[in-house]
Amino acid sequence: MGIVRALRKPAEARPALALLPLDTILRGDCVAEMAALPDKSIDMIFADPPYNLQLGGDLHRPEGGKVDAVMDHWDRFDSFEAYDRFTRAWLHEARRILKDDGTLWVIGSYHNIFRVGAALQDAGFWILNDIVWRKANPMPNFKGTRFTNAHETMIWCSKSEKARYTFNYRAMKGLNDDVQMRSDWSLPICSGAERLKDDDGHKTHPTQKPESLLYRVLLAATKPGDIVLDPFFGTGTTGAVARRLRRRWIGIERESKYVEAAQARIHSTLPLDESAMVGVPEKASQPRVAFGLLVENGMVAPGTILMDVKRRWSAEVKADGSLVCETQGGSIHRLGALLQGAPSCNGWTFWHIEEAGALVAIDALRQRHLAEFV
Repeated sequence: MGIVRALRKPAEARPALALLPLDTILRGDCVAEMAALPDKSIDMIFADPPYNLQLGGDLHRPEGGKVDAVMDHWDRFDSFEAYDRFTRAWLHEARRILKDDGTLWVIGSYHNIFRVGAALQDAGFWILNDIVWRKANPMPNFKGTRFTNAHETMIWCSKSEKARYTFNYRAMKGLNDDVQMRSDWSLPICSGAERLKDDDGHKTHPTQKPESLLYRVLLAATKPGDIVLDPFFGTGTTGAVARRLRRRWIGIERESKYVEAAQARIHSTLPLDESAMVGVPEKASQPRVAFGLLVENGMVAPGTILMDVKRRWSAEVKADGSLVCETQGGSIHRLGALLQGAPSCNGWTFWHIEEAGALVAIDALRQRHLAEFV
């Protein structure tokens, strides 16, 4: 478990770091802290920069209640020009410290993502995908004056057109029941027990991202042992998921309350079992709720043992949502068919999980997910 480094002098006033501060939260300005890191030392950067929402005042629900929106000082810039200067500064350092075959992910809303996208291209990055995170349970538009803002956009890019970047295609296909993973991802916003709150019951951070989102990003674009940097660390979602997936991480955050919350959160996160890190992808099912989604949101943990109702076969759940039974592997559907020597299998009803001494079909877990998020 890493430590928290205190605020330090600007990078030009101290020598470059001899060693990377792995599994550590650097408390300070993201540009200055990145400037202290060695060239080409980071495998992947996930950035969730300020949105620059330009909110003119408090937002209220129809009944008069105040909306818990982003009103913090760190999201305020005097002008678009000031925001652009800030964006160019952190992207310059991000490009310098990123390995030649590394990738950068940036997430944002319509308030900032188009300005960031232009700056990315101006800085020489090569855009691989823009990914739409469609929120399964978005906050409504209380005034009824616009469409409900139900998505955010992620830009995934490499340092050059010819970069040999990491993309774990098979893991993504396996996570999606052997259907090619598309660039529109339907995942719930951070809520429930995952949402960090202060002693008064208020959100610790207004834009905390769900772990399922980072789980998919890191599983897609990194390998175990890779170094992931988050220059806008917040409450540490990137670090928590990196630890689960056995990636190394570095976080940069200037707000003390977020640093403290992130440190406690990551300290309580348990890495996945080594045996749960590799899987074999397989087949699709109906309705379109992938078993991998239940793994992403923590409803089924990697390493869980599933079995058929007669307990003839047992299989281990892998991090990408696939199953392995001895030397055979695949999706919940493909593996069930292979074991039975059948042309097809409905894995949702074939596989069971043990709860309180009784076997429960994993379809019951799917129904719980649908009831909670869909």
